[in-house]
Amino acid sequence: MKSNIYKIILLNLISLAPIKLIAGIDENINNFLDPVSKAVSSIVFYSLPIGTTNVELIVIWLILGGLFCTFYFRFVNFSAFKHSIALVSGKHSNNDSTGEVSHFRALSTALSGTVGLGNIGGVAVAISLGGPGATFWMILSGLLGMSLKFCECTLGVKYRNINPDGSVSGGAMYYLKKGLSEKGMPVLGKFLAYMFAIFCVFASLGGGNMFQVNQSLDLIIYVSGGQGGFLDSNSWVYGAIFALLLGVVIIGGIKRIAAVTSRLVPSMAIIYIVAALVILIVNIDQIPLAVKSIFVGAFSPEGVTGGFLGVLILGFRRAVFSNEAGIGSAPIAHSAVKTSEPATEGIVSLLEPFIDTVVICTITALVIITTGVFSSGAGIEGARMTSQAFGSVLPWFPYILAVVAILFAFSTAISWSYYGVKAVTFIFGEKKSIELLYKLIFCSFAIVGASLDLTKVIDLSDSSLFLMAIPNLIGVYLLASVVKKEFTKYKERNIIN
Repeated sequence: MKSNIYKIILLNLISLAPIKLIAGIDENINNFLDPVSKAVSSIVFYSLPIGTTNVELIVIWLILGGLFCTFYFRFVNFSAFKHSIALVSGKHSNNDSTGEVSHFRALSTALSGTVGLGNIGGVAVAISLGGPGATFWMILSGLLGMSLKFCECTLGVKYRNINPDGSVSGGAMYYLKKGLSEKGMPVLGKFLAYMFAIFCVFASLGGGNMFQVNQSLDLIIYVSGGQGGFLDSNSWVYGAIFALLLGVVIIGGIKRIAAVTSRLVPSMAIIYIVAALVILIVNIDQIPLAVKSIFVGAFSPEGVTGGFLGVLILGFRRAVFSNEAGIGSAPIAHSAVKTSEPATEGIVSLLEPFIDTVVICTITALVIITTGVFSSGAGIEGARMTSQAFGSVLPWFPYILAVVAILFAFSTAISWSYYGVKAVTFIFGEKKSIELLYKLIFCSFAIVGASLDLTKVIDLSDSSLFLMAIPNLIGVYLLASVVKKEFTKYKERNIIN
């Protein structure tokens, strides 16, 4: 216990070190990252002109993955949905099974990595650029993503490693390496596994950490009076507090992370959803028009660059940013579950894109559309647009939303710290020193994230996030037959009615 306390103190003392240096290096970092981020982004988000639309191939790659899994597993996103709820509620659980956390806590940890600022700000971005019709394609992406998550997370449990101390290491890097080796492709599997792990580390530091800190701070500054306030000129203070709290949680590993997220995520999600429902009740007369605009805009958008195809691509891209289906991040959290049946956690993971995208993103979209904020021409976008939409009915709620955003950002960051740890230890070995070093770096990046202009950094981190989908989906295609066998065995026991 004492050693953990000392580690936490050391972790956070070191994480505070960059504070005095940030002011002098931010410009150099941005200048350094500018050509790198542009080069990487141009490759990752390479697009082909189709009509008036530039179609990003990486988005098409993810759409095809979702379609493949949905049809290959015969619409498991619908057929096993009821059973997923039963599993999360504790039915069919065996506490003596190998693993570290329950189905509920594994789901909460994974959800904490997806439910967050993508739901608050990402939806607003999609609507502001693509109109209400983007919502339809986000919902469809969420439904297809359910099948994709099922395949990923079943593989994550199937090929996880149980370490000598009882801890679990799993994720796409493990099923790529071990699964493809079983298929007679050890060289390809190892190459794809290390490629995935490297991309995962970069994504954890960028989109999973710095972006979360930066955007939650931006919302705080917005609701507290805008530019010129204390935090606007002393952003490192927010970053330092964020880093300190991160250190306290992540030093405890997956059990402490799961314990925090299992309480944090449901409570914040409930607050957010209840407030949104209040707004929708107040504007209930506008809901039919909003729903109509979603469906009409999905197939015949007006004034949207790229028309129908443009709004489709935009909706799917923002949904993937939100639910991360096909990225391969969620299996890392789901692999820690206590189960002897890999298919059970695949079934549980169906709830992740459903809650994240189909429920929360849709509710956010309806709030923005029914309040008319998106069409007001105020020039507000992202999380600020969502805040304004809530504030138009509940003037005090933007302050609550800022707190919710902070907690969502925090939960996302602690989940991605776990993803990063597992990626780093896969590369360098299961060593406590490696884990601690990564956690030190991760906390330090929270301070940097609060202090820097993240335009270049985020381009690079977003690229890393989508790059994870390339090796991951190759593994999904090649190992889908393994998942089908596991699912068939599970169904044959008459567990699923």
